[in-house]
Amino acid sequence: MRPPYNVPFWKTAPLVRLLLPLMVGILAQWFLQFNCWFILLCLGCFAGSLLLMSFFSLTSAYHLRSTRGYIFQLLFASIGLLITRQNDIRHLPSWYGHFYKDSSILLVKINEPLVEKAKSFKAEALVTKVINGHMQTNCSGKVLLYFSKDSTAPRLVYGQMILVSRPLQRIKNSGNPGAFDYRRYAAFQQLHHQVFLQRKDWIDTKKKNLAKFRAFLYKARATVLAALQRHIGNKNQELGIAEALLIGYKEDLDKELVQAYSNTGVVHIIAISGLHLGLIFFVLTWVFNRVPGLKRSRHLKVILLLACLWLFSLLTGGSASVLRSAVMFTVIVIGKYYFRQSSVYSSLSASAFILLCYNPYYLWDVGFQLSYLAVIGIVALQQPLYRLIYFKSRVVRYLWNMVSITLAAQVATFPVCIFYFHQFPNLFLFTNLFTVPLSTLILFAEILLVILSGLDVCAEYAGLLITWLIYFMNRVILFFDRLPFSVTDHIYANIYTTWLLYAAVVFCSGWLLQRRKYLLRASLVSLLAFSVLHAHAKIRLQQQRKIVVYNVPRYRAVDFIDRDQFVFLGDSALRQQDLLRNFHLRPARMALQATQEVQRLPFLQHKNHYWQFYGKNFIFLDSVPAVTAVDSAIFIDMLLFSHNPDIRIREVLQAIRPAIVVFDASNSFWKIENWKKECEELNLRFHSVPEQGAFVLGLVE
Repeated sequence: MRPPYNVPFWKTAPLVRLLLPLMVGILAQWFLQFNCWFILLCLGCFAGSLLLMSFFSLTSAYHLRSTRGYIFQLLFASIGLLITRQNDIRHLPSWYGHFYKDSSILLVKINEPLVEKAKSFKAEALVTKVINGHMQTNCSGKVLLYFSKDSTAPRLVYGQMILVSRPLQRIKNSGNPGAFDYRRYAAFQQLHHQVFLQRKDWIDTKKKNLAKFRAFLYKARATVLAALQRHIGNKNQELGIAEALLIGYKEDLDKELVQAYSNTGVVHIIAISGLHLGLIFFVLTWVFNRVPGLKRSRHLKVILLLACLWLFSLLTGGSASVLRSAVMFTVIVIGKYYFRQSSVYSSLSASAFILLCYNPYYLWDVGFQLSYLAVIGIVALQQPLYRLIYFKSRVVRYLWNMVSITLAAQVATFPVCIFYFHQFPNLFLFTNLFTVPLSTLILFAEILLVILSGLDVCAEYAGLLITWLIYFMNRVILFFDRLPFSVTDHIYANIYTTWLLYAAVVFCSGWLLQRRKYLLRASLVSLLAFSVLHAHAKIRLQQQRKIVVYNVPRYRAVDFIDRDQFVFLGDSALRQQDLLRNFHLRPARMALQATQEVQRLPFLQHKNHYWQFYGKNFIFLDSVPAVTAVDSAIFIDMLLFSHNPDIRIREVLQAIRPAIVVFDASNSFWKIENWKKECEELNLRFHSVPEQGAFVLGLVE
């Protein structure tokens, strides 16, 4: 008997062959930054070559089929180059950055409702004009505005036009090791500048310029939020989860609770994503299939399905994750109802292709990566996993189906989760089995609450039910989070270990599905290379001796690191600020693999302001100066200024001669500027942590 003919994957999903070169082009343009003329030349050459080859004879075309395929791939890579360059607003002639000076006045439009922060109100704004004296230039671009908390800023609404006179500041990173690259993230949102405004720095023009549909969405969103706040409560854990679960509003979320959801592997339920749209899609499909008028009308069913999905997506704010899911389900719906033989991989490739053409920077978005990886994992692995074991009980089969879905998604996403978050939720299987059905019930209860919000009695009971369900879900999540083995933390990962881990997962999955020995060997080789890289990292860790002065605004924060141990020398107030430590210090310690805090290190000694570490000498000066003039100045390796000491550099040099002077982020900017001028006059090396990022000094034993 002849074995069945296996159609190659790339032939069952031909759109993958268009998506991959597009992604290559996007990556190449971001890292290499080709100019416009080179990109247009490539497009012209490759398109012209394909056009020329269409006139060849059938024999010549057959012999050149591989060459034509390569040229076709290069053409789409060139398209990736072009759309990436065109989506960078800095390359547009109308970008405000080409006309802006520090003395310029900007006419901007508030582009979203103000969001309240701890010490300010934040809003994104569109720049419409740059005013330089009597010259006004129409322009485009976005800027991030922070308003001080006064009596007038909260009255600003979407569409309002204001004049901004304060100089803009470039968005920059903290510069701490392993820190989130906020500058790149903002650049992908086409944001390159920000400004903090006091009341005197802006003027309300009393004019509005708004898009009616966008205004309708913001108004509808505000109505939904008001209904939730009225019937669930205000500023508590239940309300924050309810807002995030229904419309993706995260401003009222409790940060510690979010961390607990992340530690237990269920943070995806409070981020509007494919899970939410998938639930709504399946419920709508079930309802429409039972409505007599819609049962046999394919076109009307598709229109209503897509209308409901997109309306929900836009009401949630139209965030990147929601739009990704909406496009993905749009392609899936069209493929299901009009192309019944279409491959799921083709539908996924088509949706990813559309999204990347719209915004190529989605490629770097963690949500984009995780959502597509999860769906691919479910499509490829769920059924093989489900068929491994058969249960007679229908209830057990349903539970096993949920387990197989969770396992398939986790297998496909855990390497990238380890890369970004350096942790693995050990109890993800149990928490997902509990929270996914419960969050589904809560989601539809919230939709019912919004529909019944005009009926106070019904809405009150619905709100009470939702509050108790969310309270119960939170308590269970916190219980699992407090278990000592709930999460494996401080996992080392870099881009190379992540790719090798994915290679091992893909080859191992292929071997389990096809039983090809070469796939098993490839998986073992990948694991071996992965282990070698980890061993190399461990060897380097044994040689690690560093001093790190972190960039934490208004605080002194210094780590003495010896191998994987560290002693923290910082303000006591910072020790009590869990959020600040997790944001500024934890990623750096993860990157440096400094996982164990200790009170003492063998080669670390100190007396008052004087410190010695592996033969290197340091003096830390704070608000109380600790130097006096002596006959012979002592030489030290680093002098650290903290908390605005009232002292001049020249006075310091009478007692000590530092190899470098470091100004940390607890000092005022004007003080640092004065010290920098003195250092330049004295030809003395210096490092300003607020401007240049963290100062890292490597030591040799």
